Order: sequence, then C-alpha cells, then structure tokens
Amino acid sequence: MNLFYHPNITPEQSELIFDKDESRHITKVLRKKEGEILDVTDGKGHFYSVELVSCMPKQCMGIIKEIRAIEPLPYYLHMAVAPTKNNDRFEWFLEKATEIGVSRITPIICEHSERKVIKKDRFDRIIESAMKQSLKAYKPILDEAIPFKEFVQANQGTNSKKLIAFCGDVEKKGMNSYVSEREDVIVLIGPEGDFSYKEFESAVENNYLPTTLGNSRLRTETAAIVACHSISLLNQH
Repeated sequence: MNLFYHPNITPEQSELIFDKDESRHITKVLRKKEGEILDVTDGKGHFYSVELVSCMPKQCMGIIKEIRAIEPLPYYLHMAVAPTKNNDRFEWFLEKATEIGVSRITPIICEHSERKVIKKDRFDRIIESAMKQSLKAYKPILDEAIPFKEFVQANQGTNSKKLIAFCGDVEKKGMNSYVSEREDVIVLIGPEGDFSYKEFESAVENNYLPTTLGNSRLRTETAAIVACHSISLLNQH
C-alpha cells in the first residue's frame, strides 16, 4: 500500500488535485492509471480513498470516494529533545518516534548542546515519509528549535505529566511510576553531555519529575526512542 500525504485536503472536498512532484510519482514511478484508487491522508486523522480521473505527469486529479476518521493515540506525548551533533542520529529519532507514536516534537537547545541550528524543512520531510511508510493518519507536530529555558517556561501552566530524563546522581524513578494510561506527557531528553545541574534544578522547580530510562547510559536519540516506546507500552493494555 502506498499512502499519499495531502495536508490541505478536507473532509468537505469531493475532488483532489496532486502537485507536480506527487503527480510525477503517481504517473512515472507507480505508473497509475485513470480509475485506480489511491490512499491519501491529511495528517490530521483522516484516510481518503481517491479514484484517479486524470493522470498527467504535471497534474493528477481524483474524486474522493470514501473518507475514514481514525482515532488518535490514546495519549498525548510531547518529546522535547536536544538535537544531536550528528544530524543522522536525530533524523533516525524523528523517523522511529513517528512510527512508534508521538504527538509533538520540540528540539531544545541546552547548555551542553553541540548543535544549535536545525534544518526544520528537512526534519519535517523525514516525519512525513515515516508517517506514510507506517500508514499513520496523524502527522506529529514539529516545532522550531527553542532554548531549554524558554521551553520550560512556556509549559509552566500545562496539565501534562512532566518528566526529565537525567543521568546525574539524583533520586529518580521509572516512567511507569509516574505516568498513567491515557495521560498527556512531556518528556525532556538532553544532549550528549546531558542537562547541566542548573537546567535540571530549573526543570524540577517547574514541576518536572526526574526519571530513569534504565541502568545503561544511552545516547540522546536512543534515550528519546526508549521514552517513546515506554509511553506507548503503558497504553497498550
């Protein structure tokens, strides 16, 4: 099954026009013909069955035959993760987190961050590709990079359960000690050098709970995936 992404489609529409790149993919790569059905998502919770009525390399057009509303994740997971020095590692996290299930991702810039600039457009394309490959109807939100302090302050009033994964010598518990099923969660994951103690203390002052992801010292992207998977498993009962 090939899933197409069309962010501007709405359930009120009866027709759909594909852009030049998608049209070329449909006609030249997949070799689709008039009368064939394509599966399309808006990334906002709907799958559309679209019958092709015109197949041109520069513009394909279809008629929407069926719309299915898909239930969202039973939880809302907001991952705030420091970008890794190696871009490939962060892109791997984006891909796998999308496959596992995540609602929102915010790159955070920390005191020990070695990378402070991100390529949001490229990251967004990684997420889009992973959404289509894993046949999901919801596209995770990707924010612009934001300083750690600003992120913590911006989420002061949220009702989400807030966790910070920290390697320092402090008392901490596993995620399952804090998080219940169907709960909104924010998880902070630091850079390769971890959060500074100053950042950790600031997070705790803002009601973040220190959590552990196991006995091993994990890379940033591995820790972020472990956190995503842990929250996912807590909701699979």
